[in-house]
Amino acid sequence: MTITPEALREMARHMVETVPQASALGFKLVDVQPNHGSILAPWRADLVGDPDTGVIAGGVVTALLDHCCGLAITSGSMSEGGPFSTATLDLRIDYMRPATPRADITAQAHCYKRTRTIAFVRAQAWDVSPADPIATAQAAFVLKRPEGGA
Repeated sequence: MTITPEALREMARHMVETVPQASALGFKLVDVQPNHGSILAPWRADLVGDPDTGVIAGGVVTALLDHCCGLAITSGSMSEGGPFSTATLDLRIDYMRPATPRADITAQAHCYKRTRTIAFVRAQAWDVSPADPIATAQAAFVLKRPEGGA
């Protein structure tokens, strides 16, 4: 099954902007390619963890990384036989520094290995530059294929 870049982008935009949690957090699609995805979490006052610092809460960064990993997996599945659902099995996040106050956060993920039932993903989140990440993630996701799927 071949999917056009336009169809892949529309699927990704729908996943990023209409899933209730992602929508509530204001996530925006930045880019999608097979097995890769990038999402922006715009800074908002209601997402700040500590009002004295103005820094987006760590939980928002966690949700962003998790969702971006799911996007990387789903984007690869679209070109390999159709979509399937995922569930986070293991998500390790290493926080390296606080985000810059009042800064948007971008996450980028790469699904580097997929078996029949598990997908493995690496991701990072940053504010100013991907060369200076706020956090990195290593994750494994369970894959649930549709009934009768490969």
